[in-house]
Amino acid sequence: MTGAPVRTQGPDIQSGTIMDRSRAGRRAFSFPAPDVPEAAVPEEFARRGRPALPEVAERDIVAHYTRLSQMNYGVDTGVYALGSCSMKYNPKIAETVASLPGFQRAHPQQPDHTVQGALELLWRLERALCEVTGMARATLQPPAGACGELTGLLLMRAHHTKQGNARTRVAIPDSSHGTNPASVRLAGYEALHIPSDARGLVDVSALEKLVDEDVAGLMLTNPNTLGLFEEEIEKITSVVHNAGGLVYYDGANLNAILGRCRPGDMGFDIVHINTHKTFATPHGGGGPGAGPVGVTEELVPYLPVPSVERDEATGEFRLSADREDSIGRMHGFHGNFGVLVRAYAYVFLHGSDGLQEVGERAVLNANYLAELVKEAFPLAYPGRPMHEFVATARPLRDRTGIRAMDIAKRVIDLGFHPPTVYFPLVVEESMMVEPTETETRETLDGLAAAMLQAAQEAKTDPDILHQAPVTTPVRRLDEARAARHLKLRWS
Repeated sequence: MTGAPVRTQGPDIQSGTIMDRSRAGRRAFSFPAPDVPEAAVPEEFARRGRPALPEVAERDIVAHYTRLSQMNYGVDTGVYALGSCSMKYNPKIAETVASLPGFQRAHPQQPDHTVQGALELLWRLERALCEVTGMARATLQPPAGACGELTGLLLMRAHHTKQGNARTRVAIPDSSHGTNPASVRLAGYEALHIPSDARGLVDVSALEKLVDEDVAGLMLTNPNTLGLFEEEIEKITSVVHNAGGLVYYDGANLNAILGRCRPGDMGFDIVHINTHKTFATPHGGGGPGAGPVGVTEELVPYLPVPSVERDEATGEFRLSADREDSIGRMHGFHGNFGVLVRAYAYVFLHGSDGLQEVGERAVLNANYLAELVKEAFPLAYPGRPMHEFVATARPLRDRTGIRAMDIAKRVIDLGFHPPTVYFPLVVEESMMVEPTETETRETLDGLAAAMLQAAQEAKTDPDILHQAPVTTPVRRLDEARAARHLKLRWS
């Protein structure tokens, strides 16, 4: 009898980069011979050498990227409690609706009479979003929340320009989202920073002193970036309005107040909505996204065109560009239609009662989790948070030297995606946690247990936290070094 076959050690094709699989001459595709003469490439556009691209078979490509996808952590695999980001599970019914042939195969240049169903969907979605926010009309064009911000600011500028005074500054709280000051600059304004008070809310007395007739408006979200409801919101909007400014609602935290109160009723003039945060459409990956913007009646003339209008006599829908003072287009055609279909499915699947429950459960889950971890990670500001909370690891750092980043890395090893750390910037060692309404009590218990275990290990075995994560394909990166020494080329 012969012994067992000897297995030789070959190349590890289950790991490495796609370049490690490259073999000269391999192809995943082939083109037929051209049936027209080849055109000469102008000398200035000709390559000086072969591009450094991998040469692999189709089978290797599929295996490589499928393996990479299985290494990813996402909203379909576990809780993703990134504060401020609202990483919610996306119900698959919305994907089914978006894949219906009548929606999926529609072309944006089809005549209006051939896409009546698609236009009706947009018309009904606009009115539903206006009902949710308390606005008069909305545009569905912006392809993301940041573009929604820019759209809102351009609407603000158009309004003031029409009044004969474009103004130069826009007020933003010191705890605002990072996109707010960036959008302000992009719209041609200067950012006027408004400080927070000891409660983590807008310092109204400071606001009154800083806002004048040169301030075009205030950008604000409520609940704010600390997860706290602005108790003096009506006074805040009144201060800005008395100076002739407009108040813009950053919809990042709209999911916290669904069905309970509306930005329009608080005094906001412009509202943008992140459909991925509020209505569970796909999030991240660079898009596509959607950032509808609603406005009060006074600002309707400036909305982007085209808009979907309905002929009351015939009931037919059409795209109309009949707005003389419009700011123009903010996106090609009429926004990212497939994402808007998903938002429509989510809104009308839940209805008004269901959307209210979404908000209530988001707030309940955040408060439940905050209560579980408060001994190790106390709230940064007193009071009851809304859909997210900002805790601080500062007491742990002062006692053990372990920082919020160390806790986050250790939580990865314990099977959970960590919360947002070091944002907002106004809180030392901040840990911003948003479990969303989609997670069960058992999941929240597990995340709390992981955070508390990491806090305990900070006292008993801090080296574990300094080394974490150790179970991931890539260990902890030197982020400071990476930022200072960028490597943007392959070789």
